[in-house]
Amino acid sequence: MAVILNGETVLSNIVASQIKSHQRFGGVVPEVASRHHVEQITLCLEEALAEAEVTPDQLQAVAVTYGPGLVGALLIGLSAAKAFAWAHGLPLIPVNHMAGHIYAARLVQPLEFPLMALLVSGGHTELVYMAEDGSYEIIGETRDDAAGEAYDKVGRVLGLPYPSGKELDQLAHQGKDVYDFPRAMLKEDNLDFSFSGLKSAFINLVHNAEQRGEELDTADLAASFQASVVEVLVTKTIRACQAYPVKQLVIAGGVAANQGLRKGMEQALAAELPDVKLVIPPLKLCGDNAAMIGAAAHVELAKQHVAAMDLNAIPSLAFQHI
Repeated sequence: MAVILNGETVLSNIVASQIKSHQRFGGVVPEVASRHHVEQITLCLEEALAEAEVTPDQLQAVAVTYGPGLVGALLIGLSAAKAFAWAHGLPLIPVNHMAGHIYAARLVQPLEFPLMALLVSGGHTELVYMAEDGSYEIIGETRDDAAGEAYDKVGRVLGLPYPSGKELDQLAHQGKDVYDFPRAMLKEDNLDFSFSGLKSAFINLVHNAEQRGEELDTADLAASFQASVVEVLVTKTIRACQAYPVKQLVIAGGVAANQGLRKGMEQALAAELPDVKLVIPPLKLCGDNAAMIGAAAHVELAKQHVAAMDLNAIPSLAFQHI
């Protein structure tokens, strides 16, 4: 839960992490996630209002994520938001979860349009062109696994705890790119991504080595895997920025916290497109949080995109190009 002023100032941003509950399963269990939402949502609401030092009558609207995501968790959030909005006579603003990730950058500095956004998370890898506020055009997306999903699966093979992205990133900085993993679709004339081949190549290498009794260097494995992911993401994103007139490049989503990606994108942009400004939210705003939803909702409210009380969850919600 969060309270946002004018779509750009964070008055409070309360995050109830569920990582420890999911670690023993090696990934998110939908039923467990939903139960945690039920347990924490009203507590987070009260804490967000108290920390921001505001009362419900001082609020302008209630923002809520209605997709994409796990349907159980979405429905609990929707139920709480509807109840609060109805009780206090406030408009309900529907927000696309992925739009929220992009607008997390607005909490760092003003967005300048047109811009390009690279969305990288556990479930999504997309290049989104934004001609103006609230306008989304997907110009490239993954054809199979998302980058974050590949990180989680590779981390599991290496025996790293869930979520493994941070540890895999740290491990990669201790090794060298010696295994030469594939860079999928780099030479194809499109802006799409593919990470299933990389994931399979990694898993096959490790399993074959285990069967032969060979010992592979874990740090080198991590470095080689990350080098492939970063090169593909950076190359495709720079290509997109060259194809479209953009003033800013926003890196958003959980994988935006990856230091290898941050450094690689910064270096490539400085070399290829020095006039394009790079905007990456701080680590605390890269993962899922309510502040980013509030930032995106400010734009939707200005466009009078208000939802009725029959708003439903859409687990596979896609961007609507406006």
